[in-house]
Amino acid sequence: MDKYYCKMNALTINDLYWKKAIPAKEIASRYGASIWSLYDFMKRNNITRRSYSEANYFANRNKPQYNIKKTLNNVEHRLKIAGIMLYWAEGTQKGCTVDFANSNPKMVKIFLRFLREICGVNESRLRLYLYAYSYQDLKKLKLYWHDVTCIPLDQFTKPYVRKGTKNHSGRKLVYGLVHIRYNDKRLLELIQSWIKEYIVEITGEVPERSNGPDCVERSVLKKFRMEKRVNSGEPLTQKC
Repeated sequence: MDKYYCKMNALTINDLYWKKAIPAKEIASRYGASIWSLYDFMKRNNITRRSYSEANYFANRNKPQYNIKKTLNNVEHRLKIAGIMLYWAEGTQKGCTVDFANSNPKMVKIFLRFLREICGVNESRLRLYLYAYSYQDLKKLKLYWHDVTCIPLDQFTKPYVRKGTKNHSGRKLVYGLVHIRYNDKRLLELIQSWIKEYIVEITGEVPERSNGPDCVERSVLKKFRMEKRVNSGEPLTQKC
């Protein structure tokens, strides 16, 4: 084992592992060592190992987590427009996650069809967050939204339960409210760019450039450039 340690340099290993995000197995292979020899060297030199979530992030950060459908028929085109408009009205615009919140099961179904059929999302990465009141039956609500969304129950995150009295009018979130979430910043940026594209196409108004996270260059919104990039599945937004 000492022969491996003679070849290894703590600063180099730290740079390869953390800054360049090279997998531990590949680093070990470069030195002709086993992965466990590398881990032992890291431990002796106070180089921390990645957590499971960090390892998963580095392994998948350059891999697309969705597959945009590029050729759409008339029905699919309408579905895309419906999904974009629903997200514009009820979606979170900041952060790194596509997050659509609603209590209407029909709207939730349409938005999920948009994610599945147009955006080609990975089913295992879908999450459902339930917002309910303390007087409601959480088990029944979960089963209800499971039937509506076809999202497995083990992909439901811990619900938020709000204290409150029963509403006899039956008009206040009878089935609770759900957030449909998909953690992918690139997909969020792509949906935001589609929203801006339709603002231009329908109103003819180019969104004002601002210092906030939603800024976009006017030139990017010219139609011939938008169509080219949307068809390639590339986000249209640019950094401020």
